[in-house]
Formats: sequence, structure tokens, C-alpha cells
Amino acid sequence: MSDLQELTKELLQNPDFKAEYDALQPEMDITRAILDARINAGMTQVELSEKSGISQADISRLEKGTRNPSLALLKRLAEAMDSTLRIEFVPNARKA
Repeated sequence: MSDLQELTKELLQNPDFKAEYDALQPEMDITRAILDARINAGMTQVELSEKSGISQADISRLEKGTRNPSLALLKRLAEAMDSTLRIEFVPNARKA
């Protein structure tokens, strides 16, 4: 396990940290999904920029999580990567 993973595991024991971490999870999921989709499509940021009409700088910001994408922007990215955008709601595990 990496030092970062160890630190994260340790910090997640703090309820306040865990609440903030969990609150950011949807944004982190979107960031990761964009990056993974681009890599799986075999595209560079420049190639995705050219095909989508979204600047390479904005794609970089999206992948770093410093820009929140609109639904329209996500659709353009999906189309440029010959992918289908799917958003889903996943029920939380029920506590017994």
C-alpha cells in the first residue's frame, strides 16, 4: 500500500474528515470517469480537444477536478470518445 493510501486510510478514521471525503466522492468519480474514458479511447487531451471542440486546457481542468462539467459538456465528451454517457443513482447500503 502506498504512503498516500495509508494516510487516507488513517484520516478516514476521523468522522469529520470522512464526511468531507464522502461529500466529494461524486466529483472525484466524474473526474476519474473522464480520465479513464479518454485513456480507454486511446486519445490524448489534444485529440479529445480537437474532436470535441473543448479546449485542451478545459479538459485538463476537468481531469484535475478544478472545473465542474455541465451535462451538455459531458455529452460532448462522450460523443467525441464514441461513448455513451450514463448517469445512475445507486442506493446506499441499508443499515441494519
